Amino acid sequence: MPDDYAPAAEEALEEARKLLAAGRPFHAHEVLEARWKTGPAEERELWQGLAQICVGLTHIQRGNLSGAAALLTRGSARLAVYGSTRPYGLDLRALAVQADAITTAVDEGNADAGSAIATVLTLLTPAG
Repeated sequence: MPDDYAPAAEEALEEARKLLAAGRPFHAHEVLEARWKTGPAEERELWQGLAQICVGLTHIQRGNLSGAAALLTRGSARLAVYGSTRPYGLDLRALAVQADAITTAVDEGNADAGSAIATVLTLLTPAG
């Protein structure tokens, strides 16, 4: 990502969805991190949490299961502070619950990167 990349919220979400659909969670993390660093301070936890979940998915792909569990847990905790609010139409509570479920699968040695990415991608699509 260019150092001056500052996507709008909807742009960041759309690009992250495209990258996750292509099996590229690290690149999705880069987009979400750019939003976290350039977006409004009151949304920092949201974007940081989403970025951390994507890095967790990257760690699953790369076989770093302890790193995956740590990042998924951190991301889930950041999203949990939003409770039942739905910024940008996202069900953050459901995403946090699923990140925790993926962490459990990692801990049990049953994590599948493709399935985990698909789950997160589905939840990054606003409820309509």
